[in-house]
Amino acid sequence: MAGKRTSGQRIEPSFEGGRGRDDGDLRMDAGERVGGGGRKSGGSKSAAKRTGGRKPRRRGGARGGGGGLTGLIRSLVYWCVVLGIWGAIGVGGLVLYYGSRMPSATSWAIPDRPPNVKILAVSGDIIANRGATGGEALSLENMSPYIPQAVIAIEDRRFYSHFGVDPLGLARAMLTNITTGRMVQGGSTITQQLAKNLFLSPERTLERKVQEVLLSVWLEQKYTKDQILAMYLNRVFFGSNAYGVEAASRRYFNKSARDVNLGEAALLAGLLKAPSRLSPARDPKAAEERAQVVLGAMREEGFITDSEITTAMSQAPTKAKSFWSGAQYYVADMVMDQLPGMVGEISQDLIVDTTLDLNLEKKAEETLAASLDASGQKLNVSQAALVSIDGTGAIRALVGGRDYADSQFDRAVKARRQPGSAFKPFVYAAAMEIGRTPMSIRNDAPVRIGNWTPENYDQKYRGEVSLSTALANSLNTIAAQLVMEVGPQNVIKLAHRLGIESEMQSNASIALGTSEVTLVELTSAYAPFMNGGFKATPHVIRRISTADGTVLYENTYDNPPRVLDPAVVSEMNQMMVGVIDHGTGKAARLKGWQAAGKSGTTQSFRDALFVGFTSNLTTGIWFGNDDGKSMKKVTGGGLPAKAWHDYMTAAHEGLSPSPIFGTTGVQPTFEDNQPAPETIGDAISGTFGNDGIDEFPQAPVADGEAAGQDMAQPVNPGLLPPADVGETTGATRRTTLFDILTGG
Repeated sequence: MAGKRTSGQRIEPSFEGGRGRDDGDLRMDAGERVGGGGRKSGGSKSAAKRTGGRKPRRRGGARGGGGGLTGLIRSLVYWCVVLGIWGAIGVGGLVLYYGSRMPSATSWAIPDRPPNVKILAVSGDIIANRGATGGEALSLENMSPYIPQAVIAIEDRRFYSHFGVDPLGLARAMLTNITTGRMVQGGSTITQQLAKNLFLSPERTLERKVQEVLLSVWLEQKYTKDQILAMYLNRVFFGSNAYGVEAASRRYFNKSARDVNLGEAALLAGLLKAPSRLSPARDPKAAEERAQVVLGAMREEGFITDSEITTAMSQAPTKAKSFWSGAQYYVADMVMDQLPGMVGEISQDLIVDTTLDLNLEKKAEETLAASLDASGQKLNVSQAALVSIDGTGAIRALVGGRDYADSQFDRAVKARRQPGSAFKPFVYAAAMEIGRTPMSIRNDAPVRIGNWTPENYDQKYRGEVSLSTALANSLNTIAAQLVMEVGPQNVIKLAHRLGIESEMQSNASIALGTSEVTLVELTSAYAPFMNGGFKATPHVIRRISTADGTVLYENTYDNPPRVLDPAVVSEMNQMMVGVIDHGTGKAARLKGWQAAGKSGTTQSFRDALFVGFTSNLTTGIWFGNDDGKSMKKVTGGGLPAKAWHDYMTAAHEGLSPSPIFGTTGVQPTFEDNQPAPETIGDAISGTFGNDGIDEFPQAPVADGEAAGQDMAQPVNPGLLPPADVGETTGATRRTTLFDILTGG
């Protein structure tokens, strides 16, 4: 409202509302500065009235009144907020900086899990898993439920509630570590550990930690919690070269992760803290103590009850060898050696079906172990190997050494050693192919071939003997004569034809098995005698397929070529049956089963072998020492023949006996595969020719050979030095009536 001016009075405008009062206060203060005493007094009353009678505060008093503890707390809060803001800015900057150094998130992808090769026995049971992980991947539904529970309880209790990083868990770990003065707990979540294992190096740097957090958040956004947990459990390291729960379970418990019990699951979860140090293969006590801690954590989380803990604690502690144990792992290694040549680079999970019979494998392993335990120390023999195959060449059992856990070198497949007299059947078979028969007669007497003078094991000579008797008693002089008759190169050709792949030296001493071979090829070369003359290529892989069932390889050994004439096979089998019935292999006799074979012993008793067969299996066994040291007079007819008997007895248990090929209803024949002469005139008239033999394959003929020739004379002198048989005084050998009847 408008003011009125009168004489002697100041015009005071009238104001409405709070704004007017404020302006009036300002005007009043100015009037006080220039007006008289009355106006000043009136202004003071008016000011006092507007302030409600309160005294105005002094600025100095305001500071003094807020001092002390309250001011200190306010200052701390203030600076904490400031520092927190700047810290957040700094952390954000580091995240942005290190994040910018990473590839674009759109290119992030889970790396493929290293391929696993699952190797199965003929029964479908798992022999082993091979690959970088050592086990197949299992879903959470397929593994024991105790495993994920144990891992969550001890590694990441809030796994299902955090976003990949657990601030509470990190703070708790920091506090625990500070109060104890050492690293007791880790603050990484399962997701962080997975991110580190999948994408990052193990180095501990700030950059790696930031990247780990970013990758963890990304994993949580892209995958479900169950998927993250499954990926973690199938890739994490459990010590002893086992990656993933399946590999670890088979490594430590020899069972699948599907069948793990509570105590075993707690032990596996406990390994994650320090896989190598806590491994039960290294420190069983430490592993069990850590498992008790895991069980307590599971109870706190409500996963298990007190009664379940009591049951778990009552179970026997886990005992694990320092390495995978079991002879079947020699076969697994053999499979892995052959795979690249069959399917190329292994880039996906594979399933390999093998020919191995786990029951026979176990019997073979037990037999060798029992033999070595009983006689090894006494006879100074430390190692053994065994190969057992069927008529097709399929390997049914293979043991590469005394204990796979102690030595993974496969002595059945990779070791080349002299076979000794176990090589003689190939010499005799070559002689059968050029017309000799089991009843052919040769003179067991001192032999000189150049500078070489072979002697019999007992250093005795028996005079004129049949080839059947000579083989049964393993007479070296007769074998040397036969090599001279046939020619070393023809013996080598026959051995290669039957399955020997190693290179052999073409000399007369091959008769005594001086060229080195492997046990698996020697055994497979005996199989044609068992199956009637067909090649038996040794093989252990039947089929290779992918995880989805696509077949990549399947063997074709069901139609083998013929490598020996059935007549030759029959003659050889008759002679080798005699080796076991009344020769050097008597210790290998089988109750109720006809068996054939041959023993072998090398110089200075370095190696001892027995290779033999029934109508069902061909098995070769070797005993010796890795360093080549001599055994204490161990011969092929001793320890190896006894072990062969024990294994073959167990292997044939429950089977119906059947005769060996070509040994029933056969009449003995004499020289040149002809019937025995009825009269002396028949002998003199030259009835014994080579006309009646139907040879398959084409029989090699030694140079200079003719019907009725005295085989004591040098044959093929252009290739071999002259041989003197039975001539110690230089006198000419007498020809007897028996020589005429038998053709020399």
